[in-house]
Amino acid sequence: MNSFELLHPSVQHHIVNSLGWTQLRPFQEEVIPVALRGEHLLIIAPTAGGKTEAAIVPILSRMLTEDWRGLSTLYICPIKALLNDLHHRLSRYASLLGRRCELWHGDIGPGARSRICEDPPDILLTTPESVEVMLVSARVDPKGLLGQVKAVVVDELHAFAGDDRGWHLLGVLERIRQITGGIIQRIGLSATIGNPEELLAWLTCRKDEPQRVVCPESTASEGADVQLDYVGSIANAAIVISRLHRGEKRLVFLDSRAKAEELGTELRGLGMRTFVTHSSLSREQRAQAEQVFSSESNCVIVATSVLELGVDVGDLDRVIQIDSPSTVASFLQRMGRTGRRPNSVRNCLFLATDDLPLLQAAAIIRLWSGGFVEPVSPPPEPYHVLAQQMFSLVRQESRLTRGDWEQWIGPVFRHCCGTSAIDSIAQHALSNQLLCEDNAILLLGPAAERLFGRRNFMDLLSVITSQPLFHVRYGRTSLGFVHPLSFAGKPSGPTILSLGGRSWRITHIEWSKKIAYVQPCQDRGRSRWAGASLPLSPRLCGEIKRLLQDDREEPWWSRRSRTRMTELRQELSQAISEGTCIVQGERNREWWTFAGLAANQTVANMLSGSLGESIRASNLSIRLPGDRTLTELEQAIADAARLEELDTSAWAEQGEKFLKFSELLPSDLLTRTIIVRLADFRGARAILDSPIAVR
Repeated sequence: MNSFELLHPSVQHHIVNSLGWTQLRPFQEEVIPVALRGEHLLIIAPTAGGKTEAAIVPILSRMLTEDWRGLSTLYICPIKALLNDLHHRLSRYASLLGRRCELWHGDIGPGARSRICEDPPDILLTTPESVEVMLVSARVDPKGLLGQVKAVVVDELHAFAGDDRGWHLLGVLERIRQITGGIIQRIGLSATIGNPEELLAWLTCRKDEPQRVVCPESTASEGADVQLDYVGSIANAAIVISRLHRGEKRLVFLDSRAKAEELGTELRGLGMRTFVTHSSLSREQRAQAEQVFSSESNCVIVATSVLELGVDVGDLDRVIQIDSPSTVASFLQRMGRTGRRPNSVRNCLFLATDDLPLLQAAAIIRLWSGGFVEPVSPPPEPYHVLAQQMFSLVRQESRLTRGDWEQWIGPVFRHCCGTSAIDSIAQHALSNQLLCEDNAILLLGPAAERLFGRRNFMDLLSVITSQPLFHVRYGRTSLGFVHPLSFAGKPSGPTILSLGGRSWRITHIEWSKKIAYVQPCQDRGRSRWAGASLPLSPRLCGEIKRLLQDDREEPWWSRRSRTRMTELRQELSQAISEGTCIVQGERNREWWTFAGLAANQTVANMLSGSLGESIRASNLSIRLPGDRTLTELEQAIADAARLEELDTSAWAEQGEKFLKFSELLPSDLLTRTIIVRLADFRGARAILDSPIAVR
């Protein structure tokens, strides 16, 4: 019996007659029998490769065969736009079988939520934060709504696993498992994961339950059209884009909202039909831009990573990357938006606007061409997320005692945080009136009420840290959000913002409400958002060093790229040695390590203690003060190499800014979390033990 024949007869009928599929893809054939047995799965396939159908078809079959009733399936995505995009497709699949699919996220109003609670659908598209709301809201009966859940699909698993939202997700899934009292099938979906077995074990939290990775054989760089050009500026990038691929639909990625606005303005100035989308535009503005773009052909949409995930913007002809993403996985996600039509190939054109992005892009492409994809590593020791889950459980359960925490969330956190962390956090909370006990029953204390009580404890329901942004409005129309730094305009004259690639003159600011009112204008505007440089992996930084060491030219480099790369190899030749290299500059000495930001910053903090001043670090180097003699610097480095115990105060002071819920942690756990996430002691030791050339 083949996989198709294992499906419920109604599912078979509609696959053939309603959907018109002539066959299943090979990896879907492999997934179906495993999924029908209820085993946990991680499905890895390219974007638009049929992962969603591979997961949902056997779930729908089980729904009919096993007569699931009530809300039986959660489909969880990292962004609302992806949920909205999937809703129509999954609703159609469900309706063919007499079942329902609904949406629940931050943009869904109370009326729709009430209807879901009163008459739960079979499938619910949602986010971890919205699941948290379902668990703790006084208006929701968690057992009544979630007590029949049998399966959970986690789309874009890598996007969750790489940050603390992943730990939050596992926490709420474990709480649902405790409510249902049974095993819930977990199915993860991703296009790019370098360590799939580890990630599946992380998703399931258990090694004793059947689980399997299904990953079609990778073809690495086969058949893809990748090119790298050096253009020197955003303005030049706009000119190149305007002259290439006319009549085609182009998606342009940048890793900066401000640069996305700048490029959008430049392209419009060149007469290009241009749309802009990023996370600081309002939901309405983004949806409008993406919808119009998806229906047109000769146009460009400029986007940040918001379009990296599987949001449908129609059939694309080209992907263009300004500068470089920080990982091979991100590059694969972006290039995977192309090549979906018959007889088309995946493609990506890199346009580097500066030297470091040129080197970074060249290194990314080299790693990809060799078949490398980064492993996804969940952030270590998430004590603050454990604390958040403990406090949320106090809100969820009216008669929770200290001994109940382990049963509810222990399977998620005992291995990554240790068995004593719950007691340590509880003692800190009780000692500081964050929690209180009444006849052994736990209650939120007055300190927690002050910290999180606003807006009915909404700040307690998400691990996402929000910036202090101002809402920008044109009349009644919401345009988006900007950082108050955007208002630091010219000494005289109006402040002009850029949002959606258009210019807006500020007419009035309501500072108390954080609202800026604007009118459209023709002058060029500028908006700003707070952000930090992304840390690059030691593997990528090492590849940049190898690029500078050899004289090999790649076939995907343009003539301009070859010319500039040759110049950079000459200009940075002094920075290259077998170990590390200190190069004298005009004002400072640059210690070239090519070790990555975490290792470099760790060494910089060590040197700061010896030298008595702040030392700056980047992904590739450490900047040493130019007013110190070489002997002083060598002595400071030698002292750092002999350190057996590190002064952690430089990191610990960042706790409140770096971690949400830092107030819920005792100082030792807070410091430990900061250190383990920001410092790279192994990398620092490798730097300090390497021979140092001085030039």
